[in-house]
Amino acid sequence: MEEQVLDHAAEEYRYELENRMKNLLWTVSGDYELDVELDIGSFQRSRYISLYDAVKQGAFARYFSKDELGLYLVKKLYLGAEEGPLSALAQMCVDQAVADKVAGERKGVASLRRKAFADILERDFPQLSRPGNLVGRMKIAMLQEGIDGSWTAEKRVRDQAEALFDLRTAADTMEVIRYIDRFYNRLVDPKFEEQQGSLRDVLAVSTEELQKFDWKDFLDETAAEASLEEIMRQASCDIPQEDEEGRRTRAGRVLITEEAAQKMYSYIELHFGSSYMGEMEQARLNRRICRGVHADCKLYFTDGILHNCVRENNTYVLAKRTWEMNQRFYRQNARVSRQNILALGDILKRSLQARSEEEQYAASYGTVVPGRLWKVGRTDDTKLFVRQTKRNQSDFVVDVLIDASGSQRSRQQIVGLQGYILSAALSRAGIPHRVLGFCTFWSYTVLRRFREYDEDREADWRLMEFTSSSNNRDGLAIRAAADSLLERPEENKVLIVLSDGRPNDLVVNRPNVKNPAVYTGEYAVKDTAAEVRRLRSQGIAVLGVFAGEEQDLPAERRIFGKDFAYIRDLSTFAHVVGRYLKKQVDDRE
Repeated sequence: MEEQVLDHAAEEYRYELENRMKNLLWTVSGDYELDVELDIGSFQRSRYISLYDAVKQGAFARYFSKDELGLYLVKKLYLGAEEGPLSALAQMCVDQAVADKVAGERKGVASLRRKAFADILERDFPQLSRPGNLVGRMKIAMLQEGIDGSWTAEKRVRDQAEALFDLRTAADTMEVIRYIDRFYNRLVDPKFEEQQGSLRDVLAVSTEELQKFDWKDFLDETAAEASLEEIMRQASCDIPQEDEEGRRTRAGRVLITEEAAQKMYSYIELHFGSSYMGEMEQARLNRRICRGVHADCKLYFTDGILHNCVRENNTYVLAKRTWEMNQRFYRQNARVSRQNILALGDILKRSLQARSEEEQYAASYGTVVPGRLWKVGRTDDTKLFVRQTKRNQSDFVVDVLIDASGSQRSRQQIVGLQGYILSAALSRAGIPHRVLGFCTFWSYTVLRRFREYDEDREADWRLMEFTSSSNNRDGLAIRAAADSLLERPEENKVLIVLSDGRPNDLVVNRPNVKNPAVYTGEYAVKDTAAEVRRLRSQGIAVLGVFAGEEQDLPAERRIFGKDFAYIRDLSTFAHVVGRYLKKQVDDRE
């Protein structure tokens, strides 16, 4: 059983990394049709190495032709070249060809590159410096030069390293290929040209001759897990002279075609399930809700891939396994979960019952109170009577909005369980409520519906399907949830947001629209906080339930003010959340 859990966790983690990595590569390259096979393992070795490798891969795809380079490499391999040294030389040449170009657009990339090179040098120096490893020694020279500008090498290697640095002005892919071929023939196999032919002979190898080769396997070198916002954070941390506005307006934008935008929608359908809304209704909501800083965004409403599956792909399989794991986690914590559901439900029921009790109040008509008759003619007080009224207990409605972004991955099961406890307790108290999860992929903020307001208790169990992925645009998700909450007939409306206090979204811009700023950091926190304040001014009580790391508490406080609950332990969930909800019930008499 333990092995199954670990296998699932590893597979799920890989899928998430691949999705996030594709975001990065597509953003840097500007090509949303780019299909890259990724190596997740590099992230475990070094964060900086993986981040820079990702930038390098995307940049090469943008400025040069990865397919042209890949075809050359496989032809060279077909003629007998050694894959390891050839690949290493190719990656060195790729680095030199793109480094200055991408650093010119994102200055912080230069710092990221230096940190990556330092990690590579520390990790691989023994292997690179082995006697006879001329390719490794040239790589040492390149790494040293990239770190501080100074380098040393024996004469044979020095001549080639100096030629390598000339690639910084490479104009096209063929120039990169010429250098790779030259380095291989001089450093690895000086007899290659004599025995197998020149570069012209390599390029002359026909596709028919390559039929036994799966050449696309060689098109991409190591990439690593990251997201655009991480790149931007790394890239901007070393630019103190730039203010935040300058960074936001310069970074994180990519222009894509309408054709690519349509492919995005198909991808969303495939990996999140088809929408339960018609196109016209979604378009109407997008026009009304996606405004201001969210003007270049879209909403997508779904019941999830397990209910509206387009095709049973890997995402579907992972979602099903996650559902099973969440149920297992619930069973492991069944006692404390039931205690929380009973306790929170009873707190709410008692508060509502108190509201429904008859109360008496003084009035100018009704049942006379003999003890007040002395006031007749002596005072202006006409309230000599008493009336009874019964307060309405059915005037509350609650929306629960759960952050389902990738930053919740490490606590996915506990967040899903918290959502279930809250939903089940509200059902026990008889309060109509809806539960939504949200994440953002590309320009789409996906709202996953777990239950609707008036469904029965069985619907609460759908929270066991909770899974996390991608980014999160909290301000837009809160606005979208409140849009339908405001239309409910109940007088008293409550929005509960389970989040980690880290709104963070990758912006994908389309042509002919007003491009918003990158939604991350201080900018995103301010927008989310403003959205919360706006809802409170409209009469919606908003509670934040914090499900993140302690270092993110300041952001959570800025977003929700004093109305947020920090759940340190599952056993305290009912007490902490119940105290707030009871206050809402009691204060709205």
